[in-house]
Amino acid sequence: MPTGAQIAQVATTEENSLPPLAGGALRIPSEGAVETLSLALELEARGVDIVHLEIGQPDFPTPSHVVEAGLASIRAGRTRYGPAKGTPELRAAIADHIAETRHIGVDPAHVLVGPGGKPIIFFTILALVEPGEEVIVPDPGFPTYAGTVEFIGGVPVSLPLRAENDFRIDVDLLRSLVTDRTKLLILNSPANPTGSVLSQAELEAIADIAQSHNLWVLSDEIYCQLYYGETPPVSIASLPGMAERTVLLDGFSKAYSMTGWRLGYGVFPKPLVEPITNLFINAFTCVSLFVQDAGVAALQGPQEAVAAMRAEYLARRDLVVEALDAIPGFACPVPAGAFYVMPEITGLGVTDTRAFAKILLEAGVAVLPGADFGSHGEGYLRISYGTAREKLVEGLNRIRAASERWQQNQT
Repeated sequence: MPTGAQIAQVATTEENSLPPLAGGALRIPSEGAVETLSLALELEARGVDIVHLEIGQPDFPTPSHVVEAGLASIRAGRTRYGPAKGTPELRAAIADHIAETRHIGVDPAHVLVGPGGKPIIFFTILALVEPGEEVIVPDPGFPTYAGTVEFIGGVPVSLPLRAENDFRIDVDLLRSLVTDRTKLLILNSPANPTGSVLSQAELEAIADIAQSHNLWVLSDEIYCQLYYGETPPVSIASLPGMAERTVLLDGFSKAYSMTGWRLGYGVFPKPLVEPITNLFINAFTCVSLFVQDAGVAALQGPQEAVAAMRAEYLARRDLVVEALDAIPGFACPVPAGAFYVMPEITGLGVTDTRAFAKILLEAGVAVLPGADFGSHGEGYLRISYGTAREKLVEGLNRIRAASERWQQNQT
């Protein structure tokens, strides 16, 4: 019998004799939220009690009428291949939903349905950006944006978002970042990880930049129904001249608590419809028919569950902001949408938020370091309030206790 050391030596020798991996596979990063969740689940498997404030997942059940529609579809035998672009019924329902919520007339022929929102990000960037071309991405921002750009050999250009500006876009700064190599601008409003929401005036100024420099725009609006102002967020695609250069991304994970159903969509300008469809065909063929039928039920059925979730998130937001602001060394901007807060913790004297997040995980609460969302996220934590209030209170108490212990150890 070979020893463990001998087996390891053979495996290492075989690995070293293989052809090298493609550069893109080595450039694309993981996602901090998924990695932290995995660590937290490993601790839980060993009997450690963890409060999960790291993952962007609603704790509400999928609305019952949506579940029933999916089950009825399975029972009806809707378990075979479907159209690559999505079913006509769902694409029409999405077009109606966009017209109602964004005030944009949408031809269902421009709607493509994918397994979640990430494929819309990935394939849009793949279809638009050549190696060496630049993509302006929010920083801090959803890490898939920059990661995908790096994977294809493009150049992600960070657009710093500052807490003193409520993490909204500085239009003059954006204008200064545009070069003759800039191809695409990515927007996210309401935003992950900051919860910021862009105003119509800001979007109008951004639209002027996009048109004057002939840029494509990817507008990630996955949190569009989770807002706390009196009026819904504005889509840049609704502004004059923008629909023909904007990919509008949305989905069902957040507003309808359907994260595991994996259902998202993009509204694409006409030149992108067929290329993106071909990428879909080669990557995943189609989205499950019964999942799409559930999506139709979500959009066309009662919307009271969405309103109830939004009201509960507002109450949780206020609870979390007040508790964090009461911790010495923390300063927490008030988010206008989504279900995240991003408190600054430099007042604690913390210089490495990844290390501090590990300290908090050891204290039984999982959060994300702001550095996971870009270099301008350093000095912040991202905390999700997609969990029940009693768990939030317990998690916040653990954050306070761990922060106080950390400060005492620094003196």
